[in-house]
Amino acid sequence: MTTRFPALFVSHGAPTLALEPGPTRGFLAQLGAGIGRPKAILAISAHWETVAPAVSAAQQPETIHDFYGFPEALYAMRYPAPGAPELADKAVQLLAAAGLTAHAVADRGLDHGAWVPLMLMYPEADIPVTQLAVQTALGSAHHWRLGEALRPLRDEGVLIVGSGSVTHNLREFGRHRYDAPPPSWVSEFNDWLHTTVVSTDREALVGYRARAPHAARNHPTEEHLLPLLVAAGAATPGSRPQRLHAAYTYGVIGMDAYRFD
Repeated sequence: MTTRFPALFVSHGAPTLALEPGPTRGFLAQLGAGIGRPKAILAISAHWETVAPAVSAAQQPETIHDFYGFPEALYAMRYPAPGAPELADKAVQLLAAAGLTAHAVADRGLDHGAWVPLMLMYPEADIPVTQLAVQTALGSAHHWRLGEALRPLRDEGVLIVGSGSVTHNLREFGRHRYDAPPPSWVSEFNDWLHTTVVSTDREALVGYRARAPHAARNHPTEEHLLPLLVAAGAATPGSRPQRLHAAYTYGVIGMDAYRFD
């Protein structure tokens, strides 16, 4: 009997998460064992943006080092997980059945929003992985629909992992020390988000841009929150989401994680 896997949202922070000890790195390092071993993983990363839904059909996705000015040790890292082209095809079919035209991309690798958390969760790199892009211009409701369409994959042993950040304002990054407490405009937004997610208030979450305090300041662009909308949309109706982890880095980067059953 195939195990139904949850959908997850994790905050990946800076690429140095792969190197530097800290609360979120420790959390992710034990998360995979707690979830169990899926047949395959569908990752939704803030760092792959497309006009229309796209899924990677790569047989052996390359490890993309899509960042600059970081320690050389990061550029030497590889996450050689096999690709999941059959899962990519299934995702395209499910999206099409929901009226969402999608296509497969033959050679898309795994960007750091995908491989950094997965390297910590499943370091053996032996679980097939495919990646789904976000369409930032299409907004929150579209990404909830993506999750709803992909929900059946969870019953086939697929772990859906959205990867972004619950708060993400890089304009403010560097103004605070690594372990600084969050300013009020960050904590107020994140408190609202937590309450809204665990109360399963779809209307409020989809409309967060107008409803949440300081929404635009915490997310000047939306791509880092949209993977959470996909994970939330993939939840079983009537289930109660859980916040698995809460932390901040540099005061303004929220590192929370959620589980959607």
